[in-house]
Amino acid sequence: MKKFYSHGKLLLTGEYLVLDGSISLAVPSVFGQSLNVETSKNNTLQWISLNETNTIWFETEFDLQHRKLLKRNQDNSAISERLLQILKAAQHLNPEFLTDTKGYKITTSLEFPKNWGLGTSSTLINNIASWANVNPYQLLEASFGGSGYDIACAKANGSLTYQVLKNNKKSIKEITFNPPFKAHLYFVYLNQKQNSRDGIAQYRANTSDLSLIISRITDLTTEMIKCDSLSAFQSLMNEHEQLISGIIKQTPVKARLFNDFKGSIKSLGAWGGDFVMVASKDNPTPYFKTKGYEIILSYSEMVLNTK
Repeated sequence: MKKFYSHGKLLLTGEYLVLDGSISLAVPSVFGQSLNVETSKNNTLQWISLNETNTIWFETEFDLQHRKLLKRNQDNSAISERLLQILKAAQHLNPEFLTDTKGYKITTSLEFPKNWGLGTSSTLINNIASWANVNPYQLLEASFGGSGYDIACAKANGSLTYQVLKNNKKSIKEITFNPPFKAHLYFVYLNQKQNSRDGIAQYRANTSDLSLIISRITDLTTEMIKCDSLSAFQSLMNEHEQLISGIIKQTPVKARLFNDFKGSIKSLGAWGGDFVMVASKDNPTPYFKTKGYEIILSYSEMVLNTK
């Protein structure tokens, strides 16, 4: 049996603008997804996906000889089609992939609820790319698209900066991001999943020149990495929120939902869902729980390699 594993992701700075060249700060999450490959005697590819409670949430089967779905139903047909697209893209990148006569049983296992937005898709893409021996960024481009920072996190063991260069090349640099105030950083789940593709489409609708803002977001990223003061870090978070708000014409999450909170709140990734980062002198758990937000993780509970 072969086993592949990828980490989840969080983009702490540069959401949206990472697509257009800003240097962004990204961190792999403690939580990830594994993919186990077992061979079988029948000429099919059986696929089972398990959630964080080890319960099957998706199941299908493909005919390897004809590359057609053997089993479809109304509940999982869209997922089956997307999975088939990814597998075919992997075959296109590596024509030797899945061409033997063996059958396979594939089991994927998530370590986090799939609605958390930590990278159900990116961890899958990276795992399939490792199995198929293909470039994960090319496989991402052929399937879901995006900047690729999530693939960088899937393969990383610590914090990194990520930048999309000309000709779609990537600059990925491992860094030390270990703020002395990390005990005052938290991640709060907003109780809803946000579709990043919808957020990107809204961002792309902006036709103004973003070069100065991209430069400033890059500067903010650098300053946040070097920051050693909670209050200074909060100021940088607040400025970042205002800059992105002006571009996508959305109200920052603190003003929209938590305007009485004594601390700073920053959206992560596509605005409107998933996790937000909270910087607070006092533990904010009681505040958010009274507001109906039960999932609050400390920085060390969420982020990989916080030594």
